[in-house]
Amino acid sequence: MPAPDALTTRTGFEIELLAPVGSSRRALAERIADEHGGSVLRVFHVDSEPSLVPGMGQFWHLTPGYRIDDATGTELATLVDDITIVEDIRRDQLAARCGETGHQGCPLCRPDPDPDAFRILSDDLRLLRLAGDTTGAQTRFEHVLDGIARVFDVPVETVGAVRRVRDRAGASIAMATAVAPGRERPCEIVTPPIRSGHTEALEALLGPARALGFRVPVEAAVHLHLDAGPFRSVPAFANVVRLFTGYRSGMHAALGTNPHCVRTGALPEALTTVVDTESRSGADWPRLQEAVRTLGLTKYLDVNLTALLTDTPPRDTIEVRILPGMLDGADITGRAAIVEALLERCLDPTPLPQPPRGVPSEEALLVLLADARARQLQRIRPALA
Repeated sequence: MPAPDALTTRTGFEIELLAPVGSSRRALAERIADEHGGSVLRVFHVDSEPSLVPGMGQFWHLTPGYRIDDATGTELATLVDDITIVEDIRRDQLAARCGETGHQGCPLCRPDPDPDAFRILSDDLRLLRLAGDTTGAQTRFEHVLDGIARVFDVPVETVGAVRRVRDRAGASIAMATAVAPGRERPCEIVTPPIRSGHTEALEALLGPARALGFRVPVEAAVHLHLDAGPFRSVPAFANVVRLFTGYRSGMHAALGTNPHCVRTGALPEALTTVVDTESRSGADWPRLQEAVRTLGLTKYLDVNLTALLTDTPPRDTIEVRILPGMLDGADITGRAAIVEALLERCLDPTPLPQPPRGVPSEEALLVLLADARARQLQRIRPALA
């Protein structure tokens, strides 16, 4: 395993954890802030979830997240929900007999004790953003959606524990409800880009998590975000595609990819075809961008390349999504260093060789990684002298 601080490039991390019963991501945010003399600000986190309504593919929702700043006001991390983390919560509730006849209720099946921990839902992302902009994450629940109701000049309706807004024709705009029991426990630690001292920076977040009893859930992964700018060329982009297709099983083995992780998947074969065709034809970068855009790539693959398909992405990164869940900073940076070295090799305009016929991907990757690390060492040797 590489040295704990072997990373040499600016990298952001997303680390999926689970709070123990009776605790929450808010508790971790407050603990980290206390250790740094900082503060916690509640924010909104946007995500989507499958809809239970026939004919409606998904709902968009805003859920409570917590931004942590240090004493100087510099962001340390933001802690948010991750809707893929469900199995541990289900098992815990099953073991506690939640929902069975005679069960009197317990911390596992009670809503978040924070009365203002709510979520806002809509089937239209634009309306959801408007609801969030006109509500604010600090709003008390009894005033949630008041702002968007004023925009449409309609009242906020209360139906049981749900607040909702409909337009004058009765079409749904948005609704708000308490966070479901257990959803305060999933905790995705989202860091800003870290330029140096990666392990130390992660340990400042993970040490308190371990102390509070946080654990790695069944579906957990760690995602890496690296600057996308250097990969905005035909040779570099093509090499990234070759890496994550030709060496996929080798990458999974080297990184220890969690087989229970969801929202990942192989890059489509059509992408390999387009990249090879455009590379051979001498296409420039805008032409390759346009050709790949027609494939409708999503972020939910082993590597998220969607930021490269536009010149003005909201987050200009390559996101590698196949590291396993981990609770130790050195473990994370050790595996991240493997990714860093391989991606740095992709920046060499020489086409990445594919595994020789008959050679397992795992063995071929070790050869490629040795070459990539030798190149990397040659690059950084002057700085080490």
